[in-house]
Amino acid sequence: MPRFSVIVPAYHVQAYLHACLDSVLGQSYGDIEVIVVDDCSPDGSGEIADAYAARDPRVTVLHLPENVGLGPARNAGLARATGEYVLFLDSDDTYAPGALAAVAARIDATGHPDLLVFDYERTYWNGRAERNQFAALLAQTDPQVFTLAERPELLRLLMVAWNKAYRRDFLLRTGLTFPPGYYEDVPCTYPALMMAQSIALLDRVCVHYRQRRKRSIVRTTSRRHFEIFRQYDRIFAFLDAHPELERWRPALFRRMLDHLTTVFTLPDRLPRSSRPDFFRRCRAQYRKLRPADLRLSPTRRSDLRYLLFSLGARRTFLALGALHRAGLRARRRAGEAGRRLRTAAVHAYYLLQRRRPLDPDLAVFSAYWNRGYACNPAAIEAAVRELAPHMRTAWITTRAYAHTVPPGVRRLEPGSAAYWKAMARATYLVSNVNFHRRYAKRPGQVNVQTHHGTPLKHMGIDLMPHPAAARGIDFERMLRHVDRWDYSVSANRHSSLVWERAYPAAFTCLEYGQPRTDIFHRATPEDVLALRDSFGIPRTATALLYAPTHRDYERGFRPLLDLSRLAEELGPSVVLLLRTHYFHAAPPAAHPRVIDVSGHPCAEEVCLASDGLVTDYSSLMFDYAGLDRPIVLHVPDWETYVATRGVYFDVTAAPPGLVARTQEELTDILATGAYRGETAGALRAAFRARFCLYDDGHAAERVVRRVFLSEEGGLPAVVPLPDRTPVPGLPPAPARGTVRPAP
Repeated sequence: MPRFSVIVPAYHVQAYLHACLDSVLGQSYGDIEVIVVDDCSPDGSGEIADAYAARDPRVTVLHLPENVGLGPARNAGLARATGEYVLFLDSDDTYAPGALAAVAARIDATGHPDLLVFDYERTYWNGRAERNQFAALLAQTDPQVFTLAERPELLRLLMVAWNKAYRRDFLLRTGLTFPPGYYEDVPCTYPALMMAQSIALLDRVCVHYRQRRKRSIVRTTSRRHFEIFRQYDRIFAFLDAHPELERWRPALFRRMLDHLTTVFTLPDRLPRSSRPDFFRRCRAQYRKLRPADLRLSPTRRSDLRYLLFSLGARRTFLALGALHRAGLRARRRAGEAGRRLRTAAVHAYYLLQRRRPLDPDLAVFSAYWNRGYACNPAAIEAAVRELAPHMRTAWITTRAYAHTVPPGVRRLEPGSAAYWKAMARATYLVSNVNFHRRYAKRPGQVNVQTHHGTPLKHMGIDLMPHPAAARGIDFERMLRHVDRWDYSVSANRHSSLVWERAYPAAFTCLEYGQPRTDIFHRATPEDVLALRDSFGIPRTATALLYAPTHRDYERGFRPLLDLSRLAEELGPSVVLLLRTHYFHAAPPAAHPRVIDVSGHPCAEEVCLASDGLVTDYSSLMFDYAGLDRPIVLHVPDWETYVATRGVYFDVTAAPPGLVARTQEELTDILATGAYRGETAGALRAAFRARFCLYDDGHAAERVVRRVFLSEEGGLPAVVPLPDRTPVPGLPPAPARGTVRPAP
């Protein structure tokens, strides 16, 4: 018996069925059967399904003799299912990578519940993706297993069949099936939630819910949308037959009215001529199914809608809706006018402050478009406080990142009057990106550009031949901003050459090393242990950091590694740390030995806590080489990345460690210990000699002494590579299946 039966009804989906089935059969979790139900589709869907069945024995195809609709097609597949759990997937949707492994792990962790509810995101034809707006309801908080009575808010979720895994014996025991007609999910999913004796949640996007421009049922203008009334009749008949579930009648009645409101108000559902009739049916439905104990308040907007339904007051309903929309537009216009007025006032204040003298003891810092205290500017700011205590420092960041700013450093809210005053009067301004476009550099101001890593990918004007990566960059404006720079901090000779070519301007290059890596030479073994403890890394485990970069040819973060599978294959002595690019939020961890460290403000501290790095094209590899710990490159899309972004050299030919093209190769490199072997060490040593020549723990000091203290000579001499002692990680864990002794 397979673990999962995945049922895929197919009708008029030949353009999408390949992607759907590939997403299922390509899952890392393979204990599945896939039942494709060809609902007498008039296109090539049936032939496509047959071709998959001929190639993969896990696929079975049912060809129905006539078109019966989505609900009965699902029932036909369910009758053939043999799996422990049943999942339904619409044939124009897809599973996210690693979805079934995450579902299986969560089922095991929660004791095999009747229902497991997981998340989805809407994906659009233009590449945009939006996570379910009620994703917060799927938080995996205690109790981990529950009934609907303990979490009634789940009724607010979209009532669809495909965001759940059902125990097959639960479906057989309850006799739940799908009715014919539109909105067939409704009469099945509500009863499933009410009758389930155990429910668990998986806070992870498992389904990509395709929003088709045309041919989607919910976007088809038709009187068939009147079938929604019959579907809700079935739900309330179900409640009549199960008096023990009577408590849910008021909540389901409200959900029905909300659903009817949606169908009535959306412009693409009902033919215009049928709208009065639909509203009359809403009134009849209200009067027929209204619970006796329902209490409504006209002061609540939703309750007012319900009352208008009960009265059949269609014109009033429409008028109030139009009035509400007009009010929203008016408030939006008023807000925009207020923002424009405030912006003008603050800019006038900035111009006034520019008339005052510069403050020679004020330095302003920022990083990553005001995302918090981080990177090279943070290392330099700390060195300024240490070496130039007469100076005052301020950091630009939003309230969301205020906790990252050290005590004694003033926080400047972007766009505030205090921000613009500081921008007008500070003598020193330091950032790893460019400052606001309205900032105009004054004579006497000193701008320091630190960048944020050694460049592998093309930067600056070198992006001009790569429109997919440039994405509308105004290169002329960019160069006007570059003209503000007085100094460009460079980690190595490679970086110096790139910065001067990619950002042609009259700045002075300070080839002093990467200030943010100074911590690697100043931290202690006790600091490393404390960091590991703060992340929840067992002291007997090997911690491998996975840090993929952003891909310009993709929207959002699409994991190219199945971390749950990797964690299982590497065994209990290995913990994986996931740190996504700062452009992206990490998906919820689906395995107990996968720890998300993306939100930690300091990437260097994450590096210190790890024992090895797995990355692709991230500049973090250059920093990590200076730490002198093992590195593995996982580059499954190297050719695509090079074509879309452009690179300055072939890192696969001169890598900082071993290179894997597939997950299987990566697993072998890590499981056998080859990643820390002699060959890997030799590659890392050559890479380190090429790119880490100045990363000796004194880079920030060199910058401060040269720029802030105007010391031309006597800068700290570079410590030769053989004499450096970056803080070591923990000793490597023994072979898989054993554990490392606690320190």
